[in-house]
Amino acid sequence: MSVKYTLKVVADFAAAHTLKDYPGACSRMHGHNWKVEAEVVASELNEIGMAIDFKDIKREVRAIASELDHYYLNELEPFQEINPTAEHIARYFYLELSRRLNSPSVKVSALTLWETERACVTYSED
Repeated sequence: MSVKYTLKVVADFAAAHTLKDYPGACSRMHGHNWKVEAEVVASELNEIGMAIDFKDIKREVRAIASELDHYYLNELEPFQEINPTAEHIARYFYLELSRRLNSPSVKVSALTLWETERACVTYSED
C-alpha cells in the first residue's frame, strides 16, 4: 500500500488584469481579490512526523502571491505574452511553487485559484 499525505494552505492577493480579445466587460481593466489554495502531497514523514512544515508551504505561496499583489498582471513578465486568465495564473502559481517545493518525497499536486467566492479553477499535472 502506498502512503499519501495531502497538505493544503490558503493565501490571497489583490491584482488587476485585462483579458485581451474577451467579448465583454472583462476586456476592460478590473481587479479581483484572488484566493490561492495550494495542495502538496508527500509519501513519507520526517523524523518528527511531518511531511513538510506548513510554514514552509505558506512562505513560498505567500512569496509568489506577493510578486503579484497590487500589480496590473498584464504588465508582469509571465503575462506579457499570454492573457492573465485565471487558468494561466493558476498554472503560473503551480509551476513556480513546484520549482520551489518539489523534492523526492514532496510534490505540489494541485493549485486552485479563486477569482471570486463562486468561481475558481484548479490546475494540476499527471
